[in-house]
Amino acid sequence: MITELQKKTVHAIVNIFETGSAHGDYSQVTLMTGDTGHLTYGRSQTTLASGNLFLLIKAYCEAPDAQFGEALAAFLARLEDLDLSLDHDTTLRSLLREAGGDAVMQSVQDAFFDRVYWAPAITSCEFIGVETALGTAAVYDSRIHGSWHRMRDRTTDQHGALAAIGEPAWIGRYVEVRRHWLANHSNSLLHKTVYRMDAFQTLIGQDGWTLELPLHVRGVRIDEGVLLGGAPVRASAEVAEERLLRLRRPFMQGSDVRDVQAALANAGIAVDTDGVFGPGTENAVREFQAQNGMVADGMVGPGTRAALGL
Repeated sequence: MITELQKKTVHAIVNIFETGSAHGDYSQVTLMTGDTGHLTYGRSQTTLASGNLFLLIKAYCEAPDAQFGEALAAFLARLEDLDLSLDHDTTLRSLLREAGGDAVMQSVQDAFFDRVYWAPAITSCEFIGVETALGTAAVYDSRIHGSWHRMRDRTTDQHGALAAIGEPAWIGRYVEVRRHWLANHSNSLLHKTVYRMDAFQTLIGQDGWTLELPLHVRGVRIDEGVLLGGAPVRASAEVAEERLLRLRRPFMQGSDVRDVQAALANAGIAVDTDGVFGPGTENAVREFQAQNGMVADGMVGPGTRAALGL
């Protein structure tokens, strides 16, 4: 069981990767040429291309007393449509920076990133048998950076299941596999993000499985005072197979839709497994979300995927 202090330490490590600060930067707007995530924003740098930036801004606009809610609401339709011209919209970028200073935005980001990244990471840890704080940090980082499932499966295929070789050995192999993948990716921007795996290899070499404080990550000190008190390359490794699924016209189609439908059916929800995200599938998603205490918005993002076991 991860303690609250260990959770804060994990967050601080990934915040350092994403923004260079243990507290993160709620106002940070980033755009790098060639980054498949396109415009990225906030403490954990959520991306336009994944659809998660839309979900974050939607949650903020719906929050009471959101200082910039009305202004940002004007961009919701384009964010939902993944309008990549927003990469260069100076009005949006300025609003996002200003909104990052709003306490409501900071609270919304904390809750959103816990829901979209932390909860799925914990589910993934439970599924595969990861128990240590350092192992959890490696999973959480991959949930944010992208392509966790692909690298998990590659590691298991090449080196064996975690249950067979033990957590320290498996996490060590996972970090090696992921580092090699990043260093040789067709997107050259990802070559520059191997520092994330280098940092984990350093912690593994220090036998830092409990993330005992104080510790240093990329030259930044993390201690209890930092955690209880408040720029590297951030190219996204999110991949297209984890797109935000939702009802839109024309209807979204594909194997990812069929996988969601099959998982819904396995959960006892009546739904056609035709690979088409129509009104029936949206209603089935809403039903599943309501049954599991989630926001019943009918959209399938990382949180709903994790709850479905995908």
